[in-house]
Amino acid sequence: MRHTFPSKLTVGIFDHLDEDGRDIAQQYADRLTLAETCDRLGFYAYHLAEHHCTPHGRGASPNLFLSSVAQRTRQLRVGPLVMLLSLSHPLRAFEEICMLDQLSGGRLELGIGRGSLPIELNYFGIGADAVPERYIEASEILVKAMKGGTLSYQGKHFELNDVPLTLRPHQRPHPPTWIATNRPESAAWAAANGANIACLGPASVVRKITDAFRSHPEQNTDADDQAPFLGLLRMVVVGHSAAHAHSLAAPAYDRWVRNFKFLYDANAIPLPPNLPLTLDAAIESELCVVGTETFARRALLDQLEEAGANYLLCQLAFGDLPLDASQYTALAIQSGIMDRVD
Repeated sequence: MRHTFPSKLTVGIFDHLDEDGRDIAQQYADRLTLAETCDRLGFYAYHLAEHHCTPHGRGASPNLFLSSVAQRTRQLRVGPLVMLLSLSHPLRAFEEICMLDQLSGGRLELGIGRGSLPIELNYFGIGADAVPERYIEASEILVKAMKGGTLSYQGKHFELNDVPLTLRPHQRPHPPTWIATNRPESAAWAAANGANIACLGPASVVRKITDAFRSHPEQNTDADDQAPFLGLLRMVVVGHSAAHAHSLAAPAYDRWVRNFKFLYDANAIPLPPNLPLTLDAAIESELCVVGTETFARRALLDQLEEAGANYLLCQLAFGDLPLDASQYTALAIQSGIMDRVD
């Protein structure tokens, strides 16, 4: 099959930094080593999720960790996916964004969102009912702040009066923005506002989202004529053989599921109905791609084409996958996909 894409296929990394059962400092060190590996191999960006009070994510302050990634890499772009604007004061969020963009030399990819599990925000005293309005106000303030000058805003949750903005991002007019979505209407909003999207789910479902993005008449490219990124997220494990890959992926996925379920179980919250509880179910639902380099390349390219995506977000590390296994997968993706797709 000859694969065609809306624009050149680009490959990046997504990470939850979920607990791997070892010392947290060692896990951070290993992730920084993995980021260095991906930088040398030519991956586009490292995207890190934000979670709180859960082993599902040890990156509670993504910008703090990403500032370390930026100092250990040369070309790899960095960004939260997503930064929880519902939790942050938007002025502080803006200042952090400016610092990270400057520290990275203009390599920031800015993902923003509300958060996927309300209980995480509830621990900070933010009720679920307040989240939508807080997010809308915070995003409006962030957009205004990017223009520089002084900042004023009157809202229900935030009030700012002639605040001098003494920091600015490195990239002008602002860093590229991202949203994570599984809804066509959000994709249309992203297209209208010049944002990139990251999607999770079966390729046939994601295609509805990417079609909604492309159908919006106001989608545009940035100053460098970079086509918008339509991202497809996949957990990927490549082994020397199919059996070897599965032997690595199965226990790692089991730990990842336990980490994911932690807050749901602790608070008697029903699990998402589409959460695959086993590796076989995850492969069937297209959340995971596991196998040899040849198999993974074919499966990923087929899913990308069916989804209408042009950006592959690889989750190379999850659960208790060893560092060398993640590095092997990174090298296989580089040689099997990145070197062969124009």
